[in-house]
Amino acid sequence: MTDVLPTTGPAVGRISPCRMVDLTEHTDPRGKLTVVEPGKEIDFEIRRAYYIHHVPENAERGAHGHRRLRQLIVAVHGSFDVVVDDGFATGRFRLDNPSRGLYVGPMVWRDMVNFAPGTVGLWLVSEPYDESEYYRDYDEYLKDAKAIA
Repeated sequence: MTDVLPTTGPAVGRISPCRMVDLTEHTDPRGKLTVVEPGKEIDFEIRRAYYIHHVPENAERGAHGHRRLRQLIVAVHGSFDVVVDDGFATGRFRLDNPSRGLYVGPMVWRDMVNFAPGTVGLWLVSEPYDESEYYRDYDEYLKDAKAIA
């Protein structure tokens, strides 16, 4: 399956475009080890990590944007889609390989959908949790996103 499904517009993310990131993978007869290292695979310090799992069938996650936060999203097991929107363009990325992640920068609205049973998703993020950093209302997000263009 392709990494990026059809999008409208040239790229999603006016401040820092969303993109797939190949992670360093080491393989030997004992299995695989995948590495995410600031300064190599990502250009931000990891200040928080969290993961989601046991997502019910047909559930959607996300439905928010961030003012400053940058993140790398990895499907460490299973698969799901990330739908991104910067107020001008939208895109859909399929995460189904634990050695590839999706970088999502600031001022991008995201929704996570289409979770396969048993999926575990990992988020590595640039900021500690701060509720004031979130956009939870799409119309508020859209107004601010269009203002920075």
